[in-house]
Amino acid sequence: MDTQNITGKTKTAGFQIGVRRTFPISQQEAWGLVTSKECLSLWLGNHEELRLQQGEGYSAETGSGEIRVVKMQEQLRLTWKKDGWEKASTVQFRILPKENGKTVISFHQENLADERAREEMKELWESVAEWIGSQG
Repeated sequence: MDTQNITGKTKTAGFQIGVRRTFPISQQEAWGLVTSKECLSLWLGNHEELRLQQGEGYSAETGSGEIRVVKMQEQLRLTWKKDGWEKASTVQFRILPKENGKTVISFHQENLADERAREEMKELWESVAEWIGSQG
């Protein structure tokens, strides 16, 4: 089987998944939701308060990682080694303003071990997007 044609598999970053949605909220509101304790708890479970500063480590019910990039109201990039995974993945949230007061929120995760992990994370990020949509 040609591994180049497996959905979500990259040459260098393992498996990846991306979910993006447009919401009728401002960029500032989107950032507030994505970085809220409630939203972070959807995927991290119970966790210590995250300090959104580059280089900060964190631990949570589902695993641990390190904050890599923080661009207020635009981008959050971090590693996340979920419990039971052999290596950490990279998670990125992008918040992109659009016309008419709408905002695109993009969830992207790479360095996933296999198709099963990719499907699991796809479901997770879709549920996070649904939660954000229900807050408006």
